[in-house]
Amino acid sequence: MSGTTRPHERRPLTGWGRTAPTVADVVVPATVDDLRCLIQRQPSRGVIARGLGRSYGDAAQNAGGLVLETGGLDQIGPVDPTSGLVTCGAGVSLDGLIRTVLPQGWFVPVTPGTRQVTVGGAVAADIHGKNHHGDGSICAHLDSVVLVDGRGELRTLTPEDDLFWAVPGGMGLTGVIVAATLRLIPVRSDRMVVDTVRTASLDETMEALAEADRTHRYSVAWVDCLAGGGGLGRGVVTAGEHAASPGEHDGGGRLPTTAWAVPSWAPRLPLSPRTVRLFNEAYHRAAPRSRRSLEPLGSFFHPLDVVGEWNRLYGARGFVQHQLAVRDPEVVRQVIAMFAAHRAPTFLCVLKRFGPGSAAPLSFPQPGWTLAVDLPAGDRRVGALLDEVDAAVIAGGGRVYLAKDARLAPSALAQMYPRLDEWRRLRERLDPDHVFVSDLARRLHL
Repeated sequence: MSGTTRPHERRPLTGWGRTAPTVADVVVPATVDDLRCLIQRQPSRGVIARGLGRSYGDAAQNAGGLVLETGGLDQIGPVDPTSGLVTCGAGVSLDGLIRTVLPQGWFVPVTPGTRQVTVGGAVAADIHGKNHHGDGSICAHLDSVVLVDGRGELRTLTPEDDLFWAVPGGMGLTGVIVAATLRLIPVRSDRMVVDTVRTASLDETMEALAEADRTHRYSVAWVDCLAGGGGLGRGVVTAGEHAASPGEHDGGGRLPTTAWAVPSWAPRLPLSPRTVRLFNEAYHRAAPRSRRSLEPLGSFFHPLDVVGEWNRLYGARGFVQHQLAVRDPEVVRQVIAMFAAHRAPTFLCVLKRFGPGSAAPLSFPQPGWTLAVDLPAGDRRVGALLDEVDAAVIAGGGRVYLAKDARLAPSALAQMYPRLDEWRRLRERLDPDHVFVSDLARRLHL
């Protein structure tokens, strides 16, 4: 690690959804020792780490306190040619990691819908991707994590340590992750073989997605939550595999840079039930009934990354993303019916299947289904609607993703995460003085 720790800068922060801004003192430690010193001072309003700010809600905010941006912890070690193990600083982005290891024939084991997240943030949120049904979340691919605990001590934790399991899904409240060693997967191409299927109903979408999970490593479905009648839940299912031929590694699938950024003055998306319904109709009609294609890796995994600051399109009041996980497919049907009945402008509705969960008490994935929708925060109906959705999710034994949450009620947390007290006991051992705190932790009484 090299460089100089930047002085504190007091500034407002939000999550990617741009809701609930708060002001904090922000500092970028240049070294792990600098970071330890900052924690050992135990600021009165606590400390939280922040990567690239892609948590949708308030998980990386700390009103009136200290926020440690991890961009200075940006080293990438060599890849072990046999095991695929690589050690990265917490501030390394998945974008930077993929650009480094892909030309060497490796890829990250798990990636969410954006590569603009840090390794530290990925571990803290225990990210999942289109391959969870077979490969699990990021914690299944970790050899070790290094973090600074609440006393400022450096700890190296492995999956054999019980304290390790408090970190994935712990949203930074168990310590500041400074490095992680993870197992990459070998690939022979920078392209993806993608099968696309257009479906006519929710039953057909779910059947096609289940079938794709049996035959493909990666799968996801776009779902129409506003179509009328039997078309409700129609979708476009895409399933992919890494292309197997070395001859296909021709550079065409390498990751693009951001093509353009949404300016701060850009008008917000005209999101209404009518405009979203028209968009959904056009998108569904444009999708092929069935097609196999060879696509760039970036467009398959991270299609929105070519648009910088796309969150500005929702306007100054921002948006919320609600992501749920449930075992019972009937709860998914119930929730989609709720969105339709309320005529909610559910933009970018995504459905995936989950495999087994992990040993981490606050990890989000559980076997079954996950549904994620974007909703404009300025719509007055959204809060009451999502309260109804939360009640249905709780009744079905499900949960919401804390990395996406901006409005969950504290009373719902323990019902969604029955191992919450187990996590709290582990957290006490890592941070007995509760140095690590965030707006999310205060809001949910964590």
